[in-house]
Amino acid sequence: MNSLGTLEELPQSYRDRLTDLNLVPLWPNMRAVLPPKVPSRKTQSLNWQFESLRPLLIEAGDLTPMEKAERRVLVLANPGHGLSSMQATPSIYMGLQLILPGETAPNHRHTPNAVRIIIEGEGATTIVDGEPCVMKRGDLILTPSGKWHEHQHDGDGPIIWLDILDLPLMYRLESSWAIEGKPQTKTLERDKSFAEYSAAGVVPEFEFKRESTNAPQLRYPWTKTRSCLVEMAEHYSDRPLRVAYVNPETGESLFPSIGFGAMMLRPNETLSLSPRTTACVFHIVEGAGSLAVDNAKAIAWTGKDTLSAPGYSEITLTNTSATEPAFIITADEAPLHRYLGIF
Repeated sequence: MNSLGTLEELPQSYRDRLTDLNLVPLWPNMRAVLPPKVPSRKTQSLNWQFESLRPLLIEAGDLTPMEKAERRVLVLANPGHGLSSMQATPSIYMGLQLILPGETAPNHRHTPNAVRIIIEGEGATTIVDGEPCVMKRGDLILTPSGKWHEHQHDGDGPIIWLDILDLPLMYRLESSWAIEGKPQTKTLERDKSFAEYSAAGVVPEFEFKRESTNAPQLRYPWTKTRSCLVEMAEHYSDRPLRVAYVNPETGESLFPSIGFGAMMLRPNETLSLSPRTTACVFHIVEGAGSLAVDNAKAIAWTGKDTLSAPGYSEITLTNTSATEPAFIITADEAPLHRYLGIF
């Protein structure tokens, strides 16, 4: 590529006139916004180690009561994007949220889509538009855009989960907002994942025929996902063990902005992911291993850790245990990239 003219080559008087009219010359900046072949990437590879973060989150419970927090969260900010941007990837926000026994994170709704991955604790419930979703280790709980949701904890110890939202995308579209509401009244005794969406490929006829199929299933129990992966391992010895979380009525991604999946690594297994355009995050449900990105030094991980990796890179995951499988939940921007035609 030919080198382009720089800003300094333009007369100061000309640059001043451009500034007065809110104009910017493209050619000095073109290589920055349209680099050759591979995009510039701010997402860094790193591991937010749960063992190191948990004491700070518990301390936050002592320092800040719920009425002064509304949502007691420590944001997992990727330094490549700047800590103040609160981004894990270009369009994914992640945070560790804590609720103590007897507390309630008050009812509200907002434009960003959100998923909760439960990390630790029992006895809490997320109520989404009147539907109570029990929160158990590894479960995925959806709070789609615009749905009322609150979190109640009637258990004995702290409960901690990982929030994953498309907040950076909504914020930059100038579409991010929230509304507070009154405490919810439960319209169901149990979430529909138990009664209406508990069998793959089988959905309630009265539900399937309705016009709107926006997030009919709000809770995806980890026990079912894990059992599926274990069953796949019994039948397939030569292929990756990976599943996708989808809308059970349409087969589409849970959200148009973020895709979710899960994988199992057999003992001593190394899996190289195909290079893709989208950055990715990995939450370790069980196991211990390492993550290597391109030629950089591998990053060690263990259960409850959360990692990030940039797009356009070679990603290799290794289970370092010789006897136990490893289980990982993933999130990426693949649905958004597919919609934009850049995946």
